[in-house]
Amino acid sequence: MAEWDTRLTQNQLSARACGFDSHRRHMRGYFRKTPISENKELQSYVIGLALGDGNLSNPNKRAVRLRITCDAKYPSLVQKIKNSLQLLFPKNKASVSNRKNNYYNVSVYSNRLKEIIPWKTGNGPKFEQMASIPDWIKTNNNYKINCLRGLIETDGCIYKDRGYKMMAFTTIIPKLANDFHEMVVSLGFKPHSYKINHKPSAKYKFNQQTTYHIRLSKNVDKFLELIKPEKN
Repeated sequence: MAEWDTRLTQNQLSARACGFDSHRRHMRGYFRKTPISENKELQSYVIGLALGDGNLSNPNKRAVRLRITCDAKYPSLVQKIKNSLQLLFPKNKASVSNRKNNYYNVSVYSNRLKEIIPWKTGNGPKFEQMASIPDWIKTNNNYKINCLRGLIETDGCIYKDRGYKMMAFTTIIPKLANDFHEMVVSLGFKPHSYKINHKPSAKYKFNQQTTYHIRLSKNVDKFLELIKPEKN
């Protein structure tokens, strides 16, 4: 109790010594939470982006950073991701940085990221934490569609095999692969899932982890019209 009283007294002394009439307003602002959009479809989309090609860190030890990586050949998608992060955190600045001319990092800082992103900083990579899609997204088709859009735009691809259009999603997180498969099935489609085992390697060499693939080869145009990924 004495220690708490001492700290409180120091803060009070600091407040009196500030000299600015607006100091109390500054102190209220320091502890106030920055706003986050309550739009669940937007949240679902950003969660999909983050689970696909997102990374969480806390480089300045003050605010959590979400960084989403995007191939430079999709400039309109880069701008879309930036706009989405800005809409999600309207009072925070979303930024874009160009790396080696072949990909972009789109970032935003906010301690409220922990409220929606399904893994935590400081506990290892998201694949070690078995990050997966939150249950509330799985209960609503609109949320599923937005989340799938984010996943496909980051870790998915659309291509042709012998003239037939295909959609594929790849991850090294088995639970995420299962979530993706189940959501596609729940929307009325029949994907095929398989995995590829790679040779044992160092723990953090992601390209040598077991990879899980979900591929859709039937009714692909109908699926893409529903999901509307930017990569299409």
